[in-house]
Amino acid sequence: GPRLEALLKALPLAALSLFVARWLGSWLFSDDQRIAGIRLTDRPAEARFHVTAIGLVLGIEEFRSAFTTEVRPPLSQAAQAVWLAPVVCAVAVFLFRLGLLLRQTSLEAGQSREDVLFRQRMVSVIGSASALVAVIAPLLAVIGYVAAANALIWPTVHSLGLIGFLILAQRFLTDVYVIVTKSGDEGREALIPVLIGFLLALASLPLFALTWGARPSDLSEVWSRFQAGVDLGGTRIAPMALVTLAIVFALGYMVTHILQGAMRTSLLPRTKLDKGAQNAAVAGLGLILSGLAAVTAAGINLSGLAIVAGALSVGVGLGLQNIVQNFVSGVILLVERPISEGDTIEVSGKTGVVKAISVRSTRISTGDQAEVVVPNAQFISGMVTNFTRENLKSKLVVPVTVGYGADTRMVESVLREIVEAQPLVVLKPPPSVHLTGFTQTGMTFEVGAILSDLNFRPAVLSEVNHQIVERFRALGIELPHDRLASAAELAERGAATAVAEVPEQKDAASVRKADINNVPDDDVDPDRR
Repeated sequence: GPRLEALLKALPLAALSLFVARWLGSWLFSDDQRIAGIRLTDRPAEARFHVTAIGLVLGIEEFRSAFTTEVRPPLSQAAQAVWLAPVVCAVAVFLFRLGLLLRQTSLEAGQSREDVLFRQRMVSVIGSASALVAVIAPLLAVIGYVAAANALIWPTVHSLGLIGFLILAQRFLTDVYVIVTKSGDEGREALIPVLIGFLLALASLPLFALTWGARPSDLSEVWSRFQAGVDLGGTRIAPMALVTLAIVFALGYMVTHILQGAMRTSLLPRTKLDKGAQNAAVAGLGLILSGLAAVTAAGINLSGLAIVAGALSVGVGLGLQNIVQNFVSGVILLVERPISEGDTIEVSGKTGVVKAISVRSTRISTGDQAEVVVPNAQFISGMVTNFTRENLKSKLVVPVTVGYGADTRMVESVLREIVEAQPLVVLKPPPSVHLTGFTQTGMTFEVGAILSDLNFRPAVLSEVNHQIVERFRALGIELPHDRLASAAELAERGAATAVAEVPEQKDAASVRKADINNVPDDDVDPDRR
């Protein structure tokens, strides 16, 4: 008969609902499965059961809909409500329990980042909303608002299934990305997988709208308005134009990357530009060509944005004065090139090697394995010492003090021999040795030489000092320390002699006192007593 025929036609869709629900549950709630650093529930077996039960009730709903509405004449609204209410109550029970399980999400071991916590909160919100719908829908059905309950609970179930499909699609595409890039588990948290998930969520918005009762004509109207775009400063900017801009810019940047490689390896090395200027020229070429091609392909007229840009520049100049100052200083550094990557400089009391120059700041690596970020404005308005602007040569100055008894000519000759024997000391101009003055401790000499490599300055200075001490002691040239040590020894000897004589003085005093006490009173003058 017609009703049995309607039930047979609904059988494939009912079976599909059951098997798809069971498949989603087995993937989303497996015992060892992690999704974006979280476990959807701590009781996966019970969650799989409830998902399968929801799929079974969905199949029953397909049979009910075919039995009550597909046959002509259909059943009355009251009869349909009687058939629908038990089904709504049944699916609400399983949906309520599943929502409670989703609220009990837990972090994967070792995961505590903010993005993982956000995902955990989102899953908890979805679980809470599902449990709330599972409570409201049966109440509506029991009091007679069967149509409202029907319009509330089934879109919720279909939305949960769509979310599960999105999670699996994002996981599949992420696995493909990890296999292609060979990035391992670290690649799952890269930018591309996140963008893939965002694009999937954006593309699924029409499906969610259709699930909740939107008509295809409504979506067509929204799409037409979306394509029309908005007016901004007399220029109409459409979303498709922005998409075209992004795609053409990405493709153009990939094409210009080949040109950049050719310039970096063949053309620019034959010019007189330093390495930093070559990198700036190559990077600027790729950005400019890609940007022009993207704007041209998108058909954006930039002349209409001139007034808006002029108005915004005033506010930016006042509110972001320091940032703009550093930005302009960075542009000057990239063009003028007073410092380059690899230079050894001193700025604001910090000495180090320039690692990178950006438009806002410059990174300097100091000798203590730390990196200092210096705003570019300090390089333009402050005093900067560049030790390796033209070459790596540097001046070495060694102060030496000798005693007054030393032969100054011999000291000068010995110091000259020591410094000229160093392999890194440049002989043109030759090293210099000067007697610079006299102090309380001795005569002061100053040794000056030019080193061919600044990086070996501490090592050369240490070696020169070692040889000065060895040669001076071998030749008997007195150093101030030796003289101070001799004076200290003499002082110690005098103190020891004074201490040895103190007991004798004490004994003589006691003897004199005893003699006075033994003198008879008649023999002593009263005034003296």
